[in-house]
Amino acid sequence: MSVIEMFVQLQSGLGADQDIREEIRKVVQSLEQTAREILILLQGVHQEAGFNNIPAKCLKAREHFSTVRTQLKELATKFPSDQYYRFHDQWRFVLQRLVFQAAFLVYLESEQLVTREAVCEILGIECDREKGFHLDIEDYLSGVLNLASELSRLAVNSVTAGDYARPLRIATFINELDFGFRLLNLKNDSLRKRYDGLKYDVKKIEEVVYDLSIRGLNKTQTTSEKS
Repeated sequence: MSVIEMFVQLQSGLGADQDIREEIRKVVQSLEQTAREILILLQGVHQEAGFNNIPAKCLKAREHFSTVRTQLKELATKFPSDQYYRFHDQWRFVLQRLVFQAAFLVYLESEQLVTREAVCEILGIECDREKGFHLDIEDYLSGVLNLASELSRLAVNSVTAGDYARPLRIATFINELDFGFRLLNLKNDSLRKRYDGLKYDVKKIEEVVYDLSIRGLNKTQTTSEKS
């Protein structure tokens, strides 16, 4: 084979790779748009009126996740099934964002931490990498860490809305989450940096709870709930 023929063959391989990436990019763009729509819905709970309308917002968000499932199913057809990690960087960030949104949705519904298996069900993808397009453990953990930041914001806005009990429940949840992450040996640099952010979220929520305690508002809320 001549040098020219060799480079013609290489160009053919590069062209095929670029075509795959372009097809993936188109689907990812659609996913990002759907993710923005879900985020707008869920972040509506931060408004004072939003606290009274959480179930309706969650129901609407779940409807949008049906679109996400369709888009992810399409995405899985755009590359060879055995080359997931070759193209992973193209959808990693939007997938982490969707994990966060699924986690926030489940928290608003039940005040529980969504499992990786439940996220896979919401997104319509696999948990087992051997079965095809799946949710990588590190992508799941990254999404959960983003949830902590959103809940610290929710704690502050709950006080503004006059809901003084919610920050106490959020504080308990975030402390348990922090303890859980302490059990992990995080070797991924990005995850370690995000975990450092969790410490600030814990501190921020503790400050909210402390302020409520100083003002006696947590006792007032507890008394009103008992009555």
